Amino acid sequence: MKITLKDGSCKEYAAPMSIMDISAEISEGLARAACAGEVDGQVVDLRTVVDKDCSLNILTASDKAGLQVVRHTASHVLAEAVKRLYPEAKLAIGPSIDTGFYYDFDHTPFSREDLDKLEAEMKKIIKEGRKLERFTLPREEAIHYMEERGENYKVELIRDLPEDAEISFYRQGDFVDLCAGPHLLSTKGIKAFKLISSSGAYWRGKSENPMLQRIYGTAFQKKEELADYLEYLENVKKRDHNKLGREMELFTTVDVIGQGLPLLMPKGAKMIQILQRWIEDEEEKRGYMRTKTPLMAKRDLYVISDHWDHYKEGMFVLGDEKDENAEVFALRPMTCPFQYYVYKQSQKSYRDLPCRYGETSTLFRNEDSGEMHGLTRVRQFTISEGHLVVRPNQVEEEFRGCVDLAKYCMTTLGLQDDVTYRLSLWDPSNQGKYLGTEEMWNQVQNAMRDILNKIGIEYTEEEGEAAFYGPKLDIQAKNVYGKEDTMITIQLDMFLAERFDMTYIDRDGEKKRPYIIHRTSMGCYERTLAWLTEKYEGKFPTWLCPEQVRVLPISEKYEAYAKEVESTLKENGVLATVDNRSEKIGFKIRETRLARVPYMLVVGQKEEEDKTVSVRSRFAGDEGIMSLEEFTDRICKEIRTKEIRKIEVQEEK
Repeated sequence: MKITLKDGSCKEYAAPMSIMDISAEISEGLARAACAGEVDGQVVDLRTVVDKDCSLNILTASDKAGLQVVRHTASHVLAEAVKRLYPEAKLAIGPSIDTGFYYDFDHTPFSREDLDKLEAEMKKIIKEGRKLERFTLPREEAIHYMEERGENYKVELIRDLPEDAEISFYRQGDFVDLCAGPHLLSTKGIKAFKLISSSGAYWRGKSENPMLQRIYGTAFQKKEELADYLEYLENVKKRDHNKLGREMELFTTVDVIGQGLPLLMPKGAKMIQILQRWIEDEEEKRGYMRTKTPLMAKRDLYVISDHWDHYKEGMFVLGDEKDENAEVFALRPMTCPFQYYVYKQSQKSYRDLPCRYGETSTLFRNEDSGEMHGLTRVRQFTISEGHLVVRPNQVEEEFRGCVDLAKYCMTTLGLQDDVTYRLSLWDPSNQGKYLGTEEMWNQVQNAMRDILNKIGIEYTEEEGEAAFYGPKLDIQAKNVYGKEDTMITIQLDMFLAERFDMTYIDRDGEKKRPYIIHRTSMGCYERTLAWLTEKYEGKFPTWLCPEQVRVLPISEKYEAYAKEVESTLKENGVLATVDNRSEKIGFKIRETRLARVPYMLVVGQKEEEDKTVSVRSRFAGDEGIMSLEEFTDRICKEIRTKEIRKIEVQEEK
């Protein structure tokens, strides 16, 4: 047989050989480092026997796929450690992930002390050098095997497999786990690992299922790599908006109010107000007409839009659905059906289109409790929502305009380099999930591809991510932990105009159906605030800051002048405060720096006499003395132009 290696060279063997033996024949060093093999593009165990011509890549922990094998093996070692220390725990699933691995257990919550004990037990298992051995069983025998062990979650997984499926297991000493592999040959191949955290997770991600306990961990080939990653995690925690936003008093949550219902505190509310006024003014410049529509509607509206059939479980329903005579309402998950009735209040002609409706919309979505996090995934939120009713020949120009508005918003906020673009398509294998026919979906999806290609946007495609009424361009960004969220969406809809009987009179005097573009300009305000907090580590551009200047009098004698400076700044639209506490100036400066205020103005006798201010900023440190008029003009220009000043000096500790 002829084996083609990654570098293009070929090896010929007279008899079948395992990948491990082939790697040893190539190099002893390669054999020691090998984690798995890749045969014709498929990752397999080193135990796998090659018996025909193929391409072969020997994977080490330096390869992404090789490192995943190390991490997957580490998840099995964790599972064995849990069963040793907590025999009553039931096993669920334990895959490798981009940042390491996790394993779900049916058990009481794990504390940090529990994780430390498990780490120690894992080290014992690794030191024992247990070999991992793969074996298979017929489906019914596999079910019986796991039933005898009391592993009901594993039994459920096996029952979901096809009748003729090969059920594979891995044994390491007395511990056995259901798994497709691949795995390392021995537990000794795990060189550096750490258990990171534990949290709740629903079995199979569904809230109606039992809540399990998920333990997250990571593993690397070298201790130095692990140390670097743990340092990175510490830095990430400092930037996590859920921690930083609370420390900065941007928002908080309260148990008796409810999960996913954050309270925006004065600073956070001020930032949202600044963003909202900016977006509304910008949309008005671009020809949008503002609407204000109800926060709830009767079930009848959502039946017409088909949200009732496609989206009801994500809605908050008010009233007894089973009572045919009762009025049933639902809090709105989106504004589109409401704005359609604004459009329908008068007959439109082709000259009236496009109609661009914009609204600052408070929406409600019944998110699973396990999905909610800080400001990024909540049950009540506000978005910069808009719907454009357009003629077919206006679709491309108006879609371009929506993309341009989104890009303008991201560029102004300094976020343009942090996003990717995804064309979210329907799933043709699940057509019952969507309105319309396959022909109609292909038509509108191809139209979107054509527009995006003309604009020159680089994008990926993802089946099954479309809304039930149309494909969409999703602008995606990752949080500090690497989780991807949709920040801005632009959707093309050719179905709902018919359901709501929306028309316009065309040039020929005939009634025609318009197209609808659903879009956000900046997306969800709460999620954007979280994004900005993590991007800037709380050191926001001056124009966005809830406190832009803090005036620091050296002593009480200069408090009157400090108030005069504050008044002048406020008259010019600058968000300024005075720190008139009876504290030393050094303490006030440190407090202002910790509060991440862009500018502090120190004033004393000389400044009062000369009508000047001593300027310190987090951009350039000590910027010297300047007249109050000069500073006011400079900061007003910075705010007006929405400049993002770069930090030029290392801040003092």
